[in-house]
Amino acid sequence: MIIDTDVVTLSRLQFALTALYHFLFVPLTLGLVWMLAIMESVYVMTGREVWRRMVQFWGVLFGINFAMGVATGVTMEFQFGMNWAYYAHYVGDVFGTPLAIEGLMAFFLEGTLIGLFFMGWTRLSRVKHLLVTWFLALATSLSALWILIANAWMQNPVGSAFNPETMRMEVTSFSEVFFNPVAQAKFVHTVSAGYVMGAMFVLSISAWYLLQGRNVDFAKRSMTVAASFGLAAALSVVVLGDESGYAVSENQKMKMAAIEAMWETEPAPASFTVFGIPDVAQRTTHFAVRVPWVMGLIGTRSIDTPIPGIANLVEETKGKIDNGIHAYDAMLVLREDKNNAQARAILAAHDKDLGYALLLKRFMDDPRKATPADIQKAADSTIPNVPVLFWSFRIMVACGFYFIALFAFSFWLSSKRKLDSKRWYLKMALWSLPLPWVAAELGWIVAEYGRQPWAIEGILPTALGVSSVTTGQVWTSLGGFVLFYTALAIIDAVLMVKFARKGPDGLGIWPPADIHTTTPAKV
Repeated sequence: MIIDTDVVTLSRLQFALTALYHFLFVPLTLGLVWMLAIMESVYVMTGREVWRRMVQFWGVLFGINFAMGVATGVTMEFQFGMNWAYYAHYVGDVFGTPLAIEGLMAFFLEGTLIGLFFMGWTRLSRVKHLLVTWFLALATSLSALWILIANAWMQNPVGSAFNPETMRMEVTSFSEVFFNPVAQAKFVHTVSAGYVMGAMFVLSISAWYLLQGRNVDFAKRSMTVAASFGLAAALSVVVLGDESGYAVSENQKMKMAAIEAMWETEPAPASFTVFGIPDVAQRTTHFAVRVPWVMGLIGTRSIDTPIPGIANLVEETKGKIDNGIHAYDAMLVLREDKNNAQARAILAAHDKDLGYALLLKRFMDDPRKATPADIQKAADSTIPNVPVLFWSFRIMVACGFYFIALFAFSFWLSSKRKLDSKRWYLKMALWSLPLPWVAAELGWIVAEYGRQPWAIEGILPTALGVSSVTTGQVWTSLGGFVLFYTALAIIDAVLMVKFARKGPDGLGIWPPADIHTTTPAKV
């Protein structure tokens, strides 16, 4: 039976919407909690009341965001059973392991620690409460680590193999899954982006207070922490983004070629296209402005290694599809006769390309009957949406360099104690608030949309992972998610704006009776 493309499209749309919405909250949680840990450390070391009040106020906004992240994250788990049942069956042994560890090791730990964070101010000593905050920061990063290990396996499926006995993918080396180079690159790059978001959040809201002439001492201290933390994080994002680019060029060559709109293989080292208009129909890039060598150095860390173009990769894919057809035929034989030694040997010789034969299932019922035209169509389907990836990547990179400039200028003003001296700067800081979210969402689009048509790179096409559901059923669940998430969005926006507008003074947190009060720390 040929796959119902409407079900696939709607299932992809539903998961994309829920994932992108969930990712509005995750990076802010990752970044803001570390700033709370830094502020509380200063409080414990100095005993100055202003720092405790800063932790309490920013902690309120952190709590609202954390709750929304949990609410939107839980619904994503159900979609693997609702919309992606075959995906869960085929790769669940591998993909489900880090997700289960995340729930048992990190999620419950976060839930416990955040309760202690809010309820422990009067019940714990300063040092004990500080330890809670630091462990909460570590727990959020630990949660992100296991989620990104699972996601990285989708991009680079190491430490696993197809088992002809169970007809599923299974773990062969957990250490390879854990130490997946793509996971390492994605984790450090993602958490650094979260740090930038947390710093921008504090910087922008504090700038608004200074524009209003409110909570001046509170806002200046908050901006000082945000400026220094944000500058380090923004620089890290650029450096670690280079590592992510290298990982992509090693493991997802088609994604790299699409990001660069590189239709043909260029002589090494490849140039970087700063601007251009990709033309999918003619497979060329109009008005291209290129910087020599840059892409080759980023993508290969050398000056003599070429980056393959889209046309060359399509030709390679045709050969892999042909090899995969042999594996597919052997798999069907083994399904009927698990003791067939000849079929087992053929599968062992070609199993790495089995997923490429499955690309044909999108167009026909039996890949063994594929014609050269069918193979060409399947190979062409591996080209992702080039214009979307091309522009998403460039806007994301432009935001990254803007963050470095803004935080560097903020850091300089802070060192000169002139944070409130330039109203144009305060307005710029305020209106920059949405940009980290823009960059983060675009980064997620590059990572996930660029992997298409694969659910698991080279292993399982997205079109095969869907559940046996009807278009009407997916429309119903999609509509339910849209309504639910819209309600959550309204609630979150109202709460965040309400508490940010009230500020520490409106919440009774600021000012204390004496902002210079010091008391000995309890241990």
